[in-house]
Amino acid sequence: MIDIIIEVLISVIALVVTLGILVTIHEFGHFWVARQCGVKVLTFSIGFGKPFKKWTGNDGVDYVLAPIPLGGFVRMLGENDFLENEMRDIHECDKGRSFESKSALQRIAITAAGPIANFLLAVIVFWLVNIIYGSSGISPIVSSVIPESAAAVAGIEKGDEILSVDGTSTRIWKDVSQRLIARMGETGAIRFEISKKESGSVINIVVPIEQWMNESTGPDPLRELGIIEIEIPAIVGEVFEGGAADEAGLLAQDKITRVNGLEIRGWAHWVEVIRASSELETLVVVEREGRLQTIVIIPERKLLGDGVYIGVIGAASAITNFDQIVSEEMRREVSYSLVEGVVPAITDTWDKAVFILGSVQKMVVGLISIKNVNGPITIAQVAGNTASYGLDVYLQFLGLLSVSLGVMNLLPIPVLDGGRLLFIFLEVITGSPLPERIQAYGMQIGVMLISGIMLLAVFNDVNRLL
Repeated sequence: MIDIIIEVLISVIALVVTLGILVTIHEFGHFWVARQCGVKVLTFSIGFGKPFKKWTGNDGVDYVLAPIPLGGFVRMLGENDFLENEMRDIHECDKGRSFESKSALQRIAITAAGPIANFLLAVIVFWLVNIIYGSSGISPIVSSVIPESAAAVAGIEKGDEILSVDGTSTRIWKDVSQRLIARMGETGAIRFEISKKESGSVINIVVPIEQWMNESTGPDPLRELGIIEIEIPAIVGEVFEGGAADEAGLLAQDKITRVNGLEIRGWAHWVEVIRASSELETLVVVEREGRLQTIVIIPERKLLGDGVYIGVIGAASAITNFDQIVSEEMRREVSYSLVEGVVPAITDTWDKAVFILGSVQKMVVGLISIKNVNGPITIAQVAGNTASYGLDVYLQFLGLLSVSLGVMNLLPIPVLDGGRLLFIFLEVITGSPLPERIQAYGMQIGVMLISGIMLLAVFNDVNRLL
């Protein structure tokens, strides 16, 4: 019970810190550019709800800290005159300092400054990760291929190295996964450039896809194609007392070779077979001290949180150490100087922004499931987990979330920065502001859309917990 409380507490603290950083940077972007353009800022608020801390600075701005860390705002003089007619109440000497009195270009700069600040934060974060930790990963050499899978049918084999996916170079497995996830929900073909292990020749392989992973909420694109990047040997490290494995006579250091006549590729395959064999008599062939022996295991039935039953036997792998799994020659590490780290940080930010925007488009047109929309509960869990994994992992998550916030705020939805930019662009095109009534309707529609998205996100979060 105490462990659960501590885990929840860490998640909540990580959520508040993470969103606090992102919201502060976003709102400071609006604040700083507004001041540079000569706009009078009235309020700078971090968080929503009843303020628990409020003070007025020497610059005349009301600074506010509120308890709900899901956003913030910068209120400028004359910013909402189309709703409140507040321009009538502005003192004559201040009219030139109102938001609406500024040129279209200045208003565009002020409005876009929030998302741009988030993109700049992401670049800085990724740059810090590059120069402090460098870039590391595992060479994309196929450990094994699931028989009759899409990859196997297309001709991908054990030992092949994936040089590129859809024309984009793939230096490590992370690059391969990112390129594949970008194809979620699509129909067509994925193009691989492969270096064959035996001949050393480079060939192109095409894997057809149709509405690929469109219903997936936790996509594993490599396994979906049938590609195993790292195969842990199916060697038993520990057998837990009283479990099905213990009762059947399975021993530590046994190597699992076959189950019900099926050859076992590795530990992950072995777990997959056991999970699918709940309460079924399972013939397991093991290699023990150089000899093959057959034992019978009946996996126990276990209920998961999502209502699915799986088989378990109470055994753990003998190999859990990274150094045991991945040989030195399989590892690829790159270090960056202060200057060298800038370009990959910018590229990483751009790629993530394009991917997020593409994913939003696919959700809108129904190519991928709306179950992928995450809310504050999921963000809190991920933030808590990444914080416990180490600073580098947390920084990567912070950068990704910052890019997401920047992209989402640029969507052309009223109440978001993108909606405000849309109104300004229409004003430039037509030569006059949109009628107050239309802007007010737009704001109402925007509020309904954002409220609906938030409700969907929270609903998805709760569903994942149940």
